[in-house]
Amino acid sequence: MQKSTFYIAQMGRAEEEQKVLTRLKGQATVKRLAFDLATRQVDIWHTGEVRPVSSALSTLGLGARLLTTEYSERAETALDTSGEERKLLQLVLFINAAFFLIELAAGFWANSMGLIADSLNMLADALVYGLSLWVVSGTLARQKNIAKLSGYFQLAIAMLGFAEVVRRYLGAEALPDLWTMVGVSAFALVGNSVSLYLLRKSQGKGAHLKASMIFTSNDVIANMGVILAGALVYVTQSAVPDLVVGTLVFLLVARGAFQILSLAKN
Repeated sequence: MQKSTFYIAQMGRAEEEQKVLTRLKGQATVKRLAFDLATRQVDIWHTGEVRPVSSALSTLGLGARLLTTEYSERAETALDTSGEERKLLQLVLFINAAFFLIELAAGFWANSMGLIADSLNMLADALVYGLSLWVVSGTLARQKNIAKLSGYFQLAIAMLGFAEVVRRYLGAEALPDLWTMVGVSAFALVGNSVSLYLLRKSQGKGAHLKASMIFTSNDVIANMGVILAGALVYVTQSAVPDLVVGTLVFLLVARGAFQILSLAKN
């Protein structure tokens, strides 16, 4: 088995890393990838010649350049880490799916747009994690179709959310329940913090794990935002802070949707 190292000039963010991962997962000869965004390099374990891999990378237009190719006896050992990464993604997927249900129910109970938005953000993230798990073994065509469905679904969630924010702003809605907002958000903050700790502890270099860390970090920020909104609702006796936080969370969902749709086009 060969280990080829490529320098990719325009691979400075997780989005470009995900493009490389998606493109190379369609190559039957590619067995494993290890990314290093700091140096803009990717190690690729593959069978056969490096030319098909190099050609696939060149179509991305990210300035890929082959640095070295060598025989690697450690490739098989490296491949064994995929099972641990899959289990970790499954755990994060479960946490997001569980808190989607909890926060959605609590959001309607507490009349909190912030909680409802955060619950839908959890659902959107769960879709991304599910997509990451599917990418491990799926064909390139199936990966892109799933990515498109996930992106359009997230965009639909964001649009419905914005419409609900406007409706609540124009209507005479009751104030959100402070203690439900703060309590459930604090509970979700603990869950997301644990997920983020496990993801960082894994030290995985795959794009799917790094993307998971980015989304989970956003979840932590969203949880703290809902807690802050609860405090501001109490101080101002107005539902506006709750609606503002809900809007910001839906903007995060929309941003993620456009990122996924852009990835599916490449």
